[in-house]
Amino acid sequence: MDRLRLIRHSLPDQPELSTAVSRTILRRVAAGELPPTIRIHRPGKEVAFGRQDISNPGYEEATEAARAAGFAAVERLAGGRAAVFHHGTIAIARAYADPQPPRRTYARFEEMADLIAAALKELGVEARVGEVPGEYCPGAYSVNARGKTKISGIGQRMIRGGAHMGGVVVASGGDEIARVLVPIYQALDLDWDPATSGSAADEIGREVDVGELEEALIAELAKSYELVDAEIDDETMRRAARSLEEAEAAAGTESG
Repeated sequence: MDRLRLIRHSLPDQPELSTAVSRTILRRVAAGELPPTIRIHRPGKEVAFGRQDISNPGYEEATEAARAAGFAAVERLAGGRAAVFHHGTIAIARAYADPQPPRRTYARFEEMADLIAAALKELGVEARVGEVPGEYCPGAYSVNARGKTKISGIGQRMIRGGAHMGGVVVASGGDEIARVLVPIYQALDLDWDPATSGSAADEIGREVDVGELEEALIAELAKSYELVDAEIDDETMRRAARSLEEAEAAAGTESG
């Protein structure tokens, strides 16, 4: 059974730093400095925008809408369109070492989607893998309930020597996601149906604590891997913080 580092450290009040940490872990895993690693953590209130969103003429208006709703606007590490994270969600960030990452693109998607679906089934959700017509951030490997509402979305990014799989799983607050995304998707001129935004709690008719969902995901992961508990190491944190400082300095130069 392969070993996999598991980091549960959350940075809910520092969404930009949290993304920078995941990006730094990916680079270090790809370079062979760290072993394959997965973060399963609890995010704060943020809207993660994809590269297509950032190049959209309505991006500035969309970020203003996110902030007006009380959510930070950050650039997502994986592909896809705008997605919402909040205190009722679990975030997943997995870094793979792979000398030829394109060869296993779909295998990674399938593994992550199947993991999430299995964990949701353990909670009593009729979970399926596949896109729901009209869903936000549409994708073939979304995880839905009954083919009606989206409960999880995943995205992937590949670099030389490795790949990143990122995802969000909604324990509760699907209506909150819809509320926040309506003006954002309007600004980006993207069609979607807010009724497709769901949660595990909506499906099983009771409150689902994010801790319960977190444990279900880890229990499923432990069926395939020997999990090694770990923390964000000091070097990773230093590099992540430095990358943020450099990005802010570059942005200041461009605006000046």
